Amino acid sequence: MEIFVKIVQLLLSLSILVIVHEFGHFAAAKIFKTRVEKFYLFFNPWFSIFKFTYKGTEYGMGWLPLGGYVKISGMIDESMDKEAMKLPPQDYEFRSKPAWQRLIIMLGGVFMNVVLAFVIYIGMLTVYGEQYLPTSEVNRYGIATDSLSREFGLRNGDKILKIDGQFIEDFSKIPITIILENARIIEVERAGQKQQIQLPENAVSRLVKHDSPLFLSFRIPFIAGAFPEESVARDAGMKAGDTILGINGITMKYFQDFREGIQQFKNQDVLVNVKRGNDSLALAMAVPEEGLIGVYPTSQLSDFFAFNEKSYNLLEAIPAGMRKTVDGIGGYLKQLKLLVSPEVKAYESVGGFIAIGSIFPADFHWESFWRLTAFLSIMLAVLNLLPIPALDGGHVMFLFYEIIAGRKPSDKFMEVAQIIGMVLLFSLLIFANGNDVLKLFR
Repeated sequence: MEIFVKIVQLLLSLSILVIVHEFGHFAAAKIFKTRVEKFYLFFNPWFSIFKFTYKGTEYGMGWLPLGGYVKISGMIDESMDKEAMKLPPQDYEFRSKPAWQRLIIMLGGVFMNVVLAFVIYIGMLTVYGEQYLPTSEVNRYGIATDSLSREFGLRNGDKILKIDGQFIEDFSKIPITIILENARIIEVERAGQKQQIQLPENAVSRLVKHDSPLFLSFRIPFIAGAFPEESVARDAGMKAGDTILGINGITMKYFQDFREGIQQFKNQDVLVNVKRGNDSLALAMAVPEEGLIGVYPTSQLSDFFAFNEKSYNLLEAIPAGMRKTVDGIGGYLKQLKLLVSPEVKAYESVGGFIAIGSIFPADFHWESFWRLTAFLSIMLAVLNLLPIPALDGGHVMFLFYEIIAGRKPSDKFMEVAQIIGMVLLFSLLIFANGNDVLKLFR
């Protein structure tokens, strides 16, 4: 069921993105009285799920969910309709229009994807507002680390002060800031003393491959919230609301510290120290072989942290939505830069449809859905501007050449370029989805 929910969200998001993108080309073509022969959601080799014709344009839905397309008369595109290009140019064809009009038609899809992200952000800010966990709140208890962050020199309980001299207000943005800014120094407070952690040269590369939310997380006091069906903790008398302090007198009052510390007591009889109201108790229990005593921490983070929240009316949401859109574009451009970096080797982590689908939550939640759709819309806009033939950016590149040189590339050249571009795109598609498959077996 979880996989089904993720697939439904992915297909719905892609459908919205494709329709909006192709509508950008469609609308611009119609403005300049250019004939649009087809408007399709998904590709339709051999057959369509459904189709109908309205005012000279065939609208339909294909069966291959790899995108979508509009077929514009007189344009060399993925349809490779060479016979039509041999006929004399007509006034309604793309090739007959001035270069500036053709440029606007080609940029229409990218423009609409940016607009879509902008509109989504405005709507989300108006409806949901913003909420984030401040770094200063996390520093009340200090951070929790995993194997990689400890290898870099960080420790449980460290308080993050600055990243390369910059204080990061939103705690969740610290890892991505380290990656995108290629940070070198993390300043922390440890046991009341300020220290500077020098990150290794390959820190970004290792972080990209690590891809774990536990690299930097927050610590919380260990307050028992619930128990599974089989629980040695409950059998020993532990109750919801008990504050767990440690084992055998050894202090482990934070959940993350307890989870790691109890591993050294596997298959042993221990006394788990807890506080219940004003009473201090020592509960005797035997730690199972897997090192779990069967107790979940309370999930109410608001009991420990004060989240920053801000609500917006529509007028306030417009400039804030613009900032989020611009920041999203800038952030994704930096991510693309990492893909071509020989030091980072981020291309080894490139994923396809499985990776994209996995970012959607297991339960359908509109806020998460629209947030991810806005991100994917920005991603689609940026990727489509890459100067690769068969992408919008490739056509734009050739149009700029035409404007500067004063002459068009030949139809034969455009056909060859389109084929090369399609081969490149399919190769990237195979590579990305091949990475997904390989990750399933790791």
